[in-house]
Amino acid sequence: YQRRVHGEFSKMEAYGKAFVSHYYQTFDGNRAGLGALYGPDSMLTFETNQVQGQAAILEKLMSLPFKAIQHLVTTVDVHPTLASGILIFVLGQLKTDDDPPHSFSQCFVLKDAGGGSYYVLNDVFRLVVHNM
Repeated sequence: YQRRVHGEFSKMEAYGKAFVSHYYQTFDGNRAGLGALYGPDSMLTFETNQVQGQAAILEKLMSLPFKAIQHLVTTVDVHPTLASGILIFVLGQLKTDDDPPHSFSQCFVLKDAGGGSYYVLNDVFRLVVHNM
């Protein structure tokens, strides 16, 4: 049993890390392509703004006020969830246009869509800002 569970977790962890790589490559190079990763019941919290649904999420992501962006992922943690979902927590830095790099954290919950595919059910993004 333990070997089977470990093997399933290894597959899930590999899938989660591959998702993160795909997500940020798409975000950095073709933001419009992110829409396909969300579904009608998906929810995004971007800083203090919450939107729900594939179209509203894509509209929010496309409206972000920078022309160029580059994400540098520092760590990725992957956990299984109920109903064969995947929880992914990401820490990293991003650089937009000519701004200095900023640290960020992002958490995804991927929902099993059947047939070995997943979509982003929940997405929470925060810049890591320490105002003292």
